[in-house]
Order: sequence, then structure tokens, then C-alpha cells
Amino acid sequence: MQLNTKLLTRSVILTICVIAGVYTTGCTKKSEDKQTATPKSDSTTTQPGQLPPGHPDVNRDGQGSKGDQSAQQQDGRSGKSVPDKNAKFTHFRIGNENVKAIFIDGKVVWVGTSNGVIRYNTETDDFRQFDNRDGLLSKGIFHVSKLDGRIVVGTYGGGMSIYDEASDKWENYNIPNGLADAFVYKVLKASNGDIWIATWSGANRIRGGNLKDRSKWDTYTVENTKGGLPNDWVYSLTEGKDGTIWLATEGGLGKFKDDKWQNWNHEKGVGVDFEKIKNDPQFGTDPAKFSEHHAKQAKEMGLAGVAGGGAYNPNYIVSLLVDKNGIVWCGTWGGGLARFDGSKWKNYSMADGLPGNHVFMLSQDPAGKMWIGTNNGLASFDGDKFKTLTTKDGLFSDTVFAMDTDAKGGKWVGSFGAVTHLSPSK
Repeated sequence: MQLNTKLLTRSVILTICVIAGVYTTGCTKKSEDKQTATPKSDSTTTQPGQLPPGHPDVNRDGQGSKGDQSAQQQDGRSGKSVPDKNAKFTHFRIGNENVKAIFIDGKVVWVGTSNGVIRYNTETDDFRQFDNRDGLLSKGIFHVSKLDGRIVVGTYGGGMSIYDEASDKWENYNIPNGLADAFVYKVLKASNGDIWIATWSGANRIRGGNLKDRSKWDTYTVENTKGGLPNDWVYSLTEGKDGTIWLATEGGLGKFKDDKWQNWNHEKGVGVDFEKIKNDPQFGTDPAKFSEHHAKQAKEMGLAGVAGGGAYNPNYIVSLLVDKNGIVWCGTWGGGLARFDGSKWKNYSMADGLPGNHVFMLSQDPAGKMWIGTNNGLASFDGDKFKTLTTKDGLFSDTVFAMDTDAKGGKWVGSFGAVTHLSPSK
């Protein structure tokens, strides 16, 4: 998609402010500029219990009671927004929060934030925010999708929650139900009916998809797969054309097929070599320098001396996608974008036109175009060249965590502080 920067600069951009994580109107550009740009921790949870060694900290809030619709209206968690549908870019502000997941279900856009999940109706402009006052065990949301006709979210410390629209209630699954960990990064129903769940303490498989039957829950870890799963910190998983389950971990890429495991890490081809990217500008301002966890992981993998603070760890696969041709794509932490055709790896970095070497999001739109969210902008990729969008083109933020495409071809892009809606090209 070719975009004319000068034309976009002249475009009318309507900013809809969101106070405490929901849409409200009346915020001016001046007031936006005054807002503090410091993300809140994503570990805003209510899950009790002792966490495993090295697990991310959990801020244990008091669990709120379920509020009714009138209470939500009074506290600003539901209402109506009035976006300018004629604007090329529209920014839906969510306050000082991260947008970590976007899922489009027909006319409804679901937005997972670090302060709850928002349901936004694009036809009526009605919105509603769900958090731990509505039955969720955590308001930190990392994943949103659909499971057997119901919305499912993966939370920070509150396990997996499934929303039943008819009863307006959330059903929660946590460690006592079989979850390997209360931090859930991805939920997938495979073609054979199995449900897979990515957590920070391994991956779950629920054979046949029967969540109520505890005997059907399996947990895969480095230990019980004898190293087949390369790392217990599983950040994503997806299914290939032949029923293969691919798993993105902090120690590389895992493959599960016919009850057998394979894996690949940087030594086997994942990610760009440090010598090729060490002079890229990203390392001066990279978010990894604020993360003790990533620094520790890099040290354990022998990379501490390579890039201070854990800014470079090509073993750490943050995002994962299998495209329509069956090619596996891995977004790495500082090692760029990796492409795997089943036998050979090809890696892309800033030298190839990628806007940033930290790849947080991968998506393929219905037309087959690849979209890559990085620490330095959103890129589209046609298999040959990258084309980049940044705040100069109309994005709210250059750090892109999530994206989905609606039926009309519009792109909904999640970042810190906002969802940017890019209307389809005329």
C-alpha cells in the first residue's frame, strides 16, 4: 500500500480521548501532549499463589465485584464514541496503557489493553470496557480471539477467561483447572479439535478441546519434552497447513507434529547475527534496557556480553505467523525478522528495510500482504520490499504491538496509548 506522506499530513485526524482505558470525547491535542508517556506495568492482576522462580512480578490488586451497565456508564467504562470515518487515520486514545491485542469479529473490534478489554461496535460507535470488576481475574490483557463462538482472552496473572454474551459473564480457567501458568499469551483451537494455550511456564494442550475434563489437559515443558520445547516461556503458537503446531519461545522456535518435537534457535538460523546490526540506532533507546528479565535471559543464553541489558536476543521469538503458503515467520527480540520454509532460514534487518529489529507483531491481511509491527514503525512487506508507516505518516506511536484487518480492508493498529484506525485505500 503506497501512502503519500504529504497528503496524509493534511488529512483530518480526529483524536478520541480515553480516560482510564475507555473512549470519551473532548480531549484536545494540547492536553494529549501533556500526558505522561510512561507505560503502566502489564502485570496488573489479582491471582494469588506463589510464582515460580524468575517469574515476572505480579501486582496483587483487590478483586473487584461485577458491576452492572448503569455503574459502568457512571464510571466511564461504557458509552459512545464519535470517530471521523472520513479521516485517513483516526486515533482511539486509551490513556497511558499498552494495546497488546486486537481482534475483529465482524462489526466489533475487541481491544486488549493493560487496563482491561474493550468491545467497540464500529457501526453504532458504542463501546464497553471489561476488567476485574466484571468477572475477569486480571485486567492485564495480552490475547483476544474467539473459541467455539465465544470471546477468549489471555491475561497477565489471571489465567484464561471466556465471555458468554448471552449471560454477560466471564468463565475463568486458571492453574487449578489445568493451566500451566496464570500468564496466558495465546489460545488456539487446532483443526483436529485440540486447544493449545501458550503460557509462561510451558504450553497446554487440551485433547479434543474439552476444557471441563481435567484429564484431557496436558502440559509441555522443557523438562518433560526432554528439550523438545526449547524454553518454558511460550509467547505464541500457531498451526501450519499440515496440522503442525509451531511454538514461539524465549529460547527459539518449537515444532510439534505426530507427538514428536523439533526446535531451532539462533545457532540453527533464527535471527540476524549481531555483527550485522550492532551499529543500528535501536540499541541506544531499546526497551530491553529496562527489563531485568530479558537481561537475565540473555545472560543465560551467553549473550550478555553481546548487547548490554539484553537488547539483542535472537533466540527470543516475540511474534509468530504461518502465512498462506505455509512459510513460518518469526519476529525476534533485536534479531529482526526470520523466515523459515521448512529447511532454510532467511533473516531481515534494518539493512534490508525493516524499520526496527525488535518485531512485536506479525499479521497477514486477506489480500496476502504481510504486516510487521516493530519498535520503530509498522511495515508492510510484499516479499521484496518493506514500506514503513510511522508517526510522521499518521500512526499514534512507532511502537506497534498488535494489528487486525476488518472486512473493508481497514487496519486497526495497537500501540502504547492508542489504537490507530487506518481506513482502506480508496
